[in-house]
Amino acid sequence: MNKASLPSVLVFDSGVGGLSVAASIRRLCPQVPLVYLADNAGFPYGDKPEAEVTRRTCNLVTSALSKFDCQIVVLACNTASTVALPALRQSVSEAVVGVVPAIKPAAAISVNRRIGILATPATVARPYLDQLIADYAADCQVCRIGHRSLVHWAEGLARDEPVPQSRLVEILAPFELAGVDTVVLGCTHYPLLLPALKQAAPGVRFWVDSGDAIARRVEQLLASKSAQPQALTSRLQPGISLKPLQQALFSASAPPGIERFMTGLGLAPAAIVSFWGHI
Repeated sequence: MNKASLPSVLVFDSGVGGLSVAASIRRLCPQVPLVYLADNAGFPYGDKPEAEVTRRTCNLVTSALSKFDCQIVVLACNTASTVALPALRQSVSEAVVGVVPAIKPAAAISVNRRIGILATPATVARPYLDQLIADYAADCQVCRIGHRSLVHWAEGLARDEPVPQSRLVEILAPFELAGVDTVVLGCTHYPLLLPALKQAAPGVRFWVDSGDAIARRVEQLLASKSAQPQALTSRLQPGISLKPLQQALFSASAPPGIERFMTGLGLAPAAIVSFWGHI
């Protein structure tokens, strides 16, 4: 199967968090070419006014689509998905997939009906999260933790910076006190911290993120656009080494160590570009 004949996917985030989603897409659809776009000049989005997040997201994504032949856009950022998704869908003809905190699957697997939500302070406070809880977890006790340090610690992983484990234990203590058995990772950065999270909160049985659900939605859309949908999930030929990321684009300087970090996630980039795009 010629890789170039498959539809391509653009994955967008404010930093490296969207790599967790790109890795899920890669696992489900190993043949599909990916372009990764990080607005690290604007990181973190959770601290910015909604109008600025919308402007940056729409400008960067539309610019990328004008230069790369991608048929699907994934907003692998909870903040961008919440505030910029409608505007972006009006601006582009390509299919756009957003991220929603995985409240529904978490409620489905929780045994003791006690759920934790770990997200950024902005996500924890947004009304749409209240609505998701009301719709899918009304019978559950819900403990929310919003902390701004975790996204910075996830970004630091690319630079080989260790996670401050004792501080993480303090942050997650409310989950242990509440006896939650299931935690929703409400930020795409947080799956990158999963080993540290499990160590810090050993009482949690299930850690749930949106990556696999997004990957399944992307697979459905790709299948509708591909002349050979069965090729999407086919295994790579033995001995063939393909770079899963056609391009890794950063609006500021690419983080030190990012190529090693991406390769460790199964997302070796063919090219890394710093100071990309126009805001």
